[in-house]
Amino acid sequence: MKKIANVMGSPISHSLSPRLHGYWIRKYGLDADYVAREVTPEVLEQTLRSLKGEYAREDILFRGTNLTIPLKETALDIVDILDPAAKAIGAVNTVVLDEEGRLIGRNTDGIGFRDSLADHVDIDRFQGGTALVLGAGGASRAIIHACLEMGISRLFLSNRTLQRAEEIAAEYDGAVVPLPWEARASALETVDLLVNTTSLGMTGQPELDMPLDGLKAGAVVTDIVYVPLETALLKQARLKGYKTVDGLGMLLHQAKAGFEAWFGVKPDVDDDLRQFVLEGLGKK
Repeated sequence: MKKIANVMGSPISHSLSPRLHGYWIRKYGLDADYVAREVTPEVLEQTLRSLKGEYAREDILFRGTNLTIPLKETALDIVDILDPAAKAIGAVNTVVLDEEGRLIGRNTDGIGFRDSLADHVDIDRFQGGTALVLGAGGASRAIIHACLEMGISRLFLSNRTLQRAEEIAAEYDGAVVPLPWEARASALETVDLLVNTTSLGMTGQPELDMPLDGLKAGAVVTDIVYVPLETALLKQARLKGYKTVDGLGMLLHQAKAGFEAWFGVKPDVDDDLRQFVLEGLGKK
């Protein structure tokens, strides 16, 4: 029986998910397919529930979908079951259709961030440490969740709109400290992990103004942006001798849990996959 999964969003033509999942499907020789589907928030619920019937055939089984902008928050009120990570983060990026026909909403962005870091450094080093997260959007929530699960004991959250950072910080009983954007550099001397979750530095966007003078020795600097692969922030950190982690690894690792749930195979994230996806980036 052919298993089907897809990715939904609007716009969706830029998505690398079909290339990524298609690579794994071919690598493991699966009778499966993964496609992109243009879906807006207004029709998300109807689309998800109709897919159950659309693939209700003896030879095809719909297993679930990835969700991207602008659907991640809309799905919170649509899925039948919400896993703890998705509830804490406030967004769904992976939906799994179980054997009872229920839509299970998950969020694997935090897992993707953690596992990408673990490819480059021993994440146990962050136990009891301090992080500085730039940005307070949807991705930021996933990063905060992952950081606290890794044992970060104090997390500074700096956002261009301070109120947004304060609202998120209020959910974490003192573990997250809001920091005005103009004061973002004030925490650097204590920081073990610096994470940019904003779009600043992405191709076509303004650069991120974040001087790293005074950053704690041995700190790790990471950016969830992957176009360009080495942002100005990462280049600055590398030239100053800090360990850096680009954003592509998070994209690759966040996809693993969904693929395993849909197709029954736990896929590898390796250099060949990374190169294949990078080639796809060049075609976008």
